Amino acid sequence: MSAQSALSVTSPTFSSLTPDCVMNALDSLGCYSDGRLLALNSYENRVYQVGMEEGLPLVAKFYRPERWTNAAILEEHAFVQELVEREIPVVPALVLGGKTLHTFEGFRFAVFSKHGGRAPELEDRNTLEWMGRFLGRIHAIGALKPYQHRPILDIASFGVKPLDFLLTNNFIPADLETAYRSVAEQALAGVRHCFERAGSNVKSLRLHGDCHAGNVLWTDDGPHFVDFDDSRMGPAVQDLWMLLSGERVDMVRQLNDVLAGYEDFYDFDSRELHLIEALRTLRLIHYSAWLAQRWDDPAFKQAFPWFNTQHYWQDRILELREQIALMDEPPLLSA
Repeated sequence: MSAQSALSVTSPTFSSLTPDCVMNALDSLGCYSDGRLLALNSYENRVYQVGMEEGLPLVAKFYRPERWTNAAILEEHAFVQELVEREIPVVPALVLGGKTLHTFEGFRFAVFSKHGGRAPELEDRNTLEWMGRFLGRIHAIGALKPYQHRPILDIASFGVKPLDFLLTNNFIPADLETAYRSVAEQALAGVRHCFERAGSNVKSLRLHGDCHAGNVLWTDDGPHFVDFDDSRMGPAVQDLWMLLSGERVDMVRQLNDVLAGYEDFYDFDSRELHLIEALRTLRLIHYSAWLAQRWDDPAFKQAFPWFNTQHYWQDRILELREQIALMDEPPLLSA
């Protein structure tokens, strides 16, 4: 067993992750802080920009306890390193002391170089094509071999289990539970029909997994893809549909622009067009359950005060009804 895979997992809470703990963790690797610490926008994990006595600031990511196994974290690190070796603009975990995954006072963490940038202008056609080219390159590498320790994006894990968690843990107000249960079950039936239309042999590959504009930093040299924390196996279109927004005519144009770049490097299976609204539906159900599962974390109550209100669940019911209708529409592009 390697030193990295032998790392132990304990169960601290983020309440004990003090500024001193963060800086001492970096000091333990020989990365000496100058005392400057900036919390970055992250809820699943805790991520900090830490000023260094020498050199540029570093970014330290402290993983949410018990979410991933060590093997799953290291598998993501290895995938990102594969992309780096092929000159794809991603941000890898730094190798410090021969390792990318470290422990300090029970926390597991990784360290990254600081990369600046701005949000991509997704209304710009050249930007979308540029993004498509790099996503095509990422997927060409992602298709070379499967993950062994990370999950697959499927109906059970992103739809059925999250819905069951919400219902069995009484997150939905009693007067809305029947309506939410009914519309969510109808929505999942629609998701299954979409997957049936796509066919059982749609290929799964290693994905970014959460490829929205917030996980892309844009510079004059183009995009840098960051935060592969949600990387998993799944259909290629999962990394494409979150770049689309607006009315149907807008999304058709955007998808054409993305695919114009994407297919320079990787063939897109047009059957996956049936999955766009199905994947969006799964994300909506999964997101509600994600908030519910983290509701004991004080950071979530502070950041998402609107969650679990009457109005929140009324909106989710309307949202899923809209998705049921959208899943019955033809794909954005003809096969």
